[in-house]
Amino acid sequence: MKRKTLYFLFGIVVVFVVVFLAGSGSGKSLEDFDEKMSIYKSSSCGCCEVYFQYFKGKGNSNVNMVAVTDNKKIMDKYEIPGFLESCHTTIVGDYFVEGHVPLEAIEKMLTENPDIAGIGMPGMPNGSPGMPGAKKGDFVIYGVNHDRSLFEFMRI
Repeated sequence: MKRKTLYFLFGIVVVFVVVFLAGSGSGKSLEDFDEKMSIYKSSSCGCCEVYFQYFKGKGNSNVNMVAVTDNKKIMDKYEIPGFLESCHTTIVGDYFVEGHVPLEAIEKMLTENPDIAGIGMPGMPNGSPGMPGAKKGDFVIYGVNHDRSLFEFMRI
């Protein structure tokens, strides 16, 4: 009887350790992210302000909005592929986030901490953060490798 109890307790400990280790990622969540975060927006854009409020309200209130006259300079600096270029670029630590990317994708990137340059979502899809209208279809967020090749990072 004692041996069965000991095996049972040992099994519970093993399950607990496995669940704990599986749930603890090496990255940080957006809420806990303490590095610099800035959204560079075109000075003539209105949806960027709505995205900023979304980001600040649901992601991290410690984010700066920077209005620029030429956001192409920011995109060139971070070598963002033309396919992804948008009216605003968010810099989160060493990553760029291009366009109206939902916070779920940014959280995934920070939690998994992949060795990539950043993520982006092309266009300005209806229903995406900062854009009016109803969502139609999946939001496809692309990852950008350091060599600027693209891959599907996430689908929401």
